[in-house]
Amino acid sequence: MNWTDADPKGLIRESYAIDGITAGECRSIFLDWALSLPVAADIPLAASVLIAHYAEAEPDHPMSSVLHEGLAAPHHPRRRGGRAGRMSQD
Repeated sequence: MNWTDADPKGLIRESYAIDGITAGECRSIFLDWALSLPVAADIPLAASVLIAHYAEAEPDHPMSSVLHEGLAAPHHPRRRGGRAGRMSQD
């Protein structure tokens, strides 16, 4: 996969061109990017390709951090309902 295949709409490319973009804006763009990929797309592979193309050149850009966060395993929420949740010792 090359970087143009990994970013077919150019959303990540454009985020690097925006001066003063915030981390929150980058997260929103990242979500739009992920949702715009084909269903069968390998999102971790695509993110890795974009990291190699953009993030290594601009490691201090907020989107670089967001791309790296996108590769991390998701946090599994822990919910305790009913009496166990009300009586939690956590």
